[in-house]
Amino acid sequence: MDYDTWRHRTIEVEPSLRIAYIDCPSKSKRVERGVILLIHGFPQTSYQFRHVIDPFARAGYRVLAPDYRGAGASSKPTSGFTKSIMARDFVRLLNALEIHEPVHVVGHDIGGMIAFAMAAKHPSRVASVNWGECPLPGTSVYEEDRTTHAVQQFHFIFHSVPDLALALVNGRERIYLSHFFQKIAYNTAAIKDEDLDHYVRCYEQPGAMRCAFEVYRAFEQDAKECQEWISSYGKLSLPALCLTGAESRHLVDAGKMFSEVHQQGTYRIIAVPDSAHYIAEENPESFVHESLRFIEEVSV
Repeated sequence: MDYDTWRHRTIEVEPSLRIAYIDCPSKSKRVERGVILLIHGFPQTSYQFRHVIDPFARAGYRVLAPDYRGAGASSKPTSGFTKSIMARDFVRLLNALEIHEPVHVVGHDIGGMIAFAMAAKHPSRVASVNWGECPLPGTSVYEEDRTTHAVQQFHFIFHSVPDLALALVNGRERIYLSHFFQKIAYNTAAIKDEDLDHYVRCYEQPGAMRCAFEVYRAFEQDAKECQEWISSYGKLSLPALCLTGAESRHLVDAGKMFSEVHQQGTYRIIAVPDSAHYIAEENPESFVHESLRFIEEVSV
């Protein structure tokens, strides 16, 4: 990893809201081929893409990896955690960086929900969308995860409980975050002690866990917005890819979920081997390979 070429920056996208981001220029001698926007999930930050930023840059792309509002080095606001608002943050980030051409959006977990919202609400800014490893609010898969799979997805409800959830996790962030990495990763060795240390430091920051829980508390509003959008404007027609871990429980329902929000023939589902939930960390080589293959196919 060539950290020396990564520009760590912070920019104000609205009054009192700063978004921190990594900006890595293309490392190819050819003309820049476009921009890839990487959106992380929970309990992570832009750090989750540490293994894939350079390979994307070497393939000729400028890579942006922001911390979404409330996470990492970004501001910790008291509101604005619907995925449509979080997607708008990134449109404003692109505007501030004077990036006006459509970008390739790659979102994982919560970042997948944001990526979908960005593709739905701002299609002129999105060249392709690659999202997965999340039950999208507004789909039947999301409802099943709150009921049939409620034990596995307990945090969907737990995070939505005001005050109590935060009180129980406060001071126990390492125990809580470790649960997710141990339980829903296949290649658990991919998350080393120093990686866990990084995530714990991020979520121990004042306001960080509160914001993380607000992201989940907004799911029901996200579901309403998604259903209303599909009802009014129809399913998305942008080229779409779902990367899901071959060992992930999300794999079995990925096709059904995508069929509810994407037009038939516009998407594909790829199971990434030797990984479960945290694909970019568990199998970064395949994550990059499949992402680039998709981007290059839709860019012809």
